[in-house]
Amino acid sequence: MYRSFLSFFAYNRIFGNERNVIHMSLLDIEGLTHSFGENLLYKNAELTLNKGEHIGVVGQNGTGKSTLIKICTEQVVPDAGRIAWQSNISVGYLDQYAEIEKDMTIQSFLKSAFSRLYQIEREMALAYEKAAMGHMEYLDTAAKYQEQLEINDFYSVDTQIEQVANGLGLLAIGLDRPIEQMSGGQRAKVILAKLLLEKPDVLLLDEPTNFLDKEHISWLSEYLYNLDNAFMVVSHDYAFLEKITNRICDIDNDTITKYYGTYSEFLRKKVLLREDYVRQYSAQQKEIKKTEEFIRKNIAGRKSKMARGRRKQLERMEKMEALDQKEIIPCFRFPEVPLTNTEHLLVKCLSVGYYYPVLSNIDFSIKGGQKVVMTGFNGIGKSTLLKTLIGQIPPMHGHYKFSTQAITGYFEQDLIWEDTTMTPVRIVSNSYPDMVMKGVRKALAQCGISNKHAMQPIGTLSGGEQAKVKMCLLTLRPSNFLILDEPTNHLDVQAKNSLKDALSEFSGTVLLVSHEEDFYKEWADRVIDIENS
Repeated sequence: MYRSFLSFFAYNRIFGNERNVIHMSLLDIEGLTHSFGENLLYKNAELTLNKGEHIGVVGQNGTGKSTLIKICTEQVVPDAGRIAWQSNISVGYLDQYAEIEKDMTIQSFLKSAFSRLYQIEREMALAYEKAAMGHMEYLDTAAKYQEQLEINDFYSVDTQIEQVANGLGLLAIGLDRPIEQMSGGQRAKVILAKLLLEKPDVLLLDEPTNFLDKEHISWLSEYLYNLDNAFMVVSHDYAFLEKITNRICDIDNDTITKYYGTYSEFLRKKVLLREDYVRQYSAQQKEIKKTEEFIRKNIAGRKSKMARGRRKQLERMEKMEALDQKEIIPCFRFPEVPLTNTEHLLVKCLSVGYYYPVLSNIDFSIKGGQKVVMTGFNGIGKSTLLKTLIGQIPPMHGHYKFSTQAITGYFEQDLIWEDTTMTPVRIVSNSYPDMVMKGVRKALAQCGISNKHAMQPIGTLSGGEQAKVKMCLLTLRPSNFLILDEPTNHLDVQAKNSLKDALSEFSGTVLLVSHEEDFYKEWADRVIDIENS
């Protein structure tokens, strides 16, 4: 029998003074075991979500954070385990890629969050109509409908929609905007807005800040912090988690462990627990080695009876599992092509969009070697601008021109693949057919992709791992002008730090779209506010 890292410790060492608090359980997970191929995510894991708990789900890329959310929503069936929701509770899941009827506007889509109440209003109107025709028995029915509407704040629906839409930057887009004319980031914000308006008993959010800028992240932080209902949030934005959570669910070494307190408190506790465990494991290994040596020397001698007794003790011993110390830290490096300090990009009176301009009359220039960050509220059209600059979509008006020296490399934030069944090894090999297999594996490993994950279908990998594969492709192509669209969205802290170092050391030109000021403030030469350009 083996003891894992966290099961070894006394309950109160991890969970503090809340051990004896009685909670109302909304979700119970027991004996959860699940793998992707040879990659074991959880082994007999447990987790409870109680009423009022605000849980942040953390862990390295590929540990199974998003998969845990999908298991909770029955999108993924685990290999083993029990997932039990309390009866009669509503669960809301943020699916950023959900299908929306194309002919709907933002307003009509958000109003659909209150469809049940609008149906009650229609039933009430019908009851009053029948009462007016002389069927007075319908007055009581109408009054009951009226009471339901008042209890559920139906008459403040427009105000609620306006508040949430304003908080997420949708009013600036215009509530009459058709869904089909919106960017992917804008659609994601609309889907999040509707989910918040529905006010389910439990919210399950996977990277909700990916498409939000600083101002709207701040609004969402405040909203979630003051929320009475329970939620679970997967996020690599640790400042965001620090503000909104009172519990942390850490996925590490095939185990799910719940810590009480904020994210910073979790970090301190985990370090102490890990250090304690390593000491205890080391002491046990020494004892096992000593016992095995005694058995080997005495099993056939006059102390054989004692040796056999020691062997039985060793067999019965609850052995501690070794911690996985093979954490892969990415090391990104962008090969460079020489350049001069001339103007590398000129943008003049440029308008970009799909059906109509989302950005108009944009003017700016970038010199060789400059590191430029582009900001502006999410949905304004920054990604559309980058796609125009790299030639994916044509400009609607105006023009842009790269220097003849410029050799661009582009990182697209959308995790879209031609074939989701292809492995990272195959994807890299197809892109660089002259590379030998050893070189392909080495390149992936340098970008933080383990051998196991390198041979899994790309569609089964986490968002962070998929982003690392995209980054790997970028590191294999020499360039002098990197164009990066929200490259940190799915990356864990180690990968972010590595990317930060790589961009800081890169002597070429960088054009970055990012909402994470902490990521770029130390190395960026210039910030362009696209709203005022």
